[in-house]
Amino acid sequence: MATTSDIRKGLCIRYNNDIYKIIEFLHVKPGKGPAFVRTKLKSITTGKVLDNTFSAGHKIEDVRVETRSYQFLYADGTTYHFMNTDDYNQIALQESALDAPQLLKEGEIVTIMFNTEDNMPLSVEMPASVVLEVTHTEPGVKGNTATNATKPATVETGAVVNVPLFINEGDRIKIDTEKGNYQERAKD
Repeated sequence: MATTSDIRKGLCIRYNNDIYKIIEFLHVKPGKGPAFVRTKLKSITTGKVLDNTFSAGHKIEDVRVETRSYQFLYADGTTYHFMNTDDYNQIALQESALDAPQLLKEGEIVTIMFNTEDNMPLSVEMPASVVLEVTHTEPGVKGNTATNATKPATVETGAVVNVPLFINEGDRIKIDTEKGNYQERAKD
């Protein structure tokens, strides 16, 4: 058993007869009244996200997890196939287990969390950022902007990301996988 002081991003807990992964949390200490922890939980089984507030000191049941490195092989509809980089065993997961499937490129190394009780895969954690090539974008027009103008760009995985005007087709860009935002032009 854990308490609200143990809450951190990525922690898996058992709540309402389901397993949830904490994707955001905020410890709040108002001027009046007791402290509480505001969380955003993502269901491992359904992929639904819900907001929940735990009072300070509330007991939560954490789920012991084990992480392993897997390589993304290919997607078959909504089923994504991965291979263990240690023993070459393959597993198939549904798209709901992934946080950012639109940014997943073949050959990418991800971390998959497994429940240690029944060895079932819980979720797929992407690297903090990925480098992808821009396959289509309109040319940027200078002069008609005040500050920080962006344009949509399609990357090699099919995802659309807003990028600065100086990015052209064929450029490799670094994308934040958590928010899906452009970070910088990749250094080759």
